[in-house]
Amino acid sequence: MASGEFAAGKLGSDRNKWKMKDPYFKRRKLHLRDKYNLLEGSPQARGIVIEKRGVEAKQPNSGIRKCVRVQLIKNGKQLTALAPYDGAIKFIDEHDEVMVEGIGGAKHGPKGDLWGVKYRVTHVNGQSLEMLRTGRKEKIKR
Repeated sequence: MASGEFAAGKLGSDRNKWKMKDPYFKRRKLHLRDKYNLLEGSPQARGIVIEKRGVEAKQPNSGIRKCVRVQLIKNGKQLTALAPYDGAIKFIDEHDEVMVEGIGGAKHGPKGDLWGVKYRVTHVNGQSLEMLRTGRKEKIKR
């Protein structure tokens, strides 16, 4: 047996031994992205607005970010979603049906100065929130 074969076998067993120490490998193998993702792997989900709330920004910023508490239709889980841009919260009422998507933070986390807010509202009662906000469409009453 050549010394190269022995070294390759030893190296392979060492690599297998330390694989789970690699955080990226561990997250992939244990399916942590899917397990703790409230949208369950889908890019968007529909939900019902439970309440409006203000979330304080992290230091060194100050201000209250307008958010809504949403209960997803597909699995009943609750999440906090940001109402983006100026005046968007005025078009969202309790018991409205909204569409939420990921906010785009690093590693599916919160973006910027928001504590634990990982999602944002895109549509209200089937109408685009951007169209409602700019005055191009009117909100449908349900």
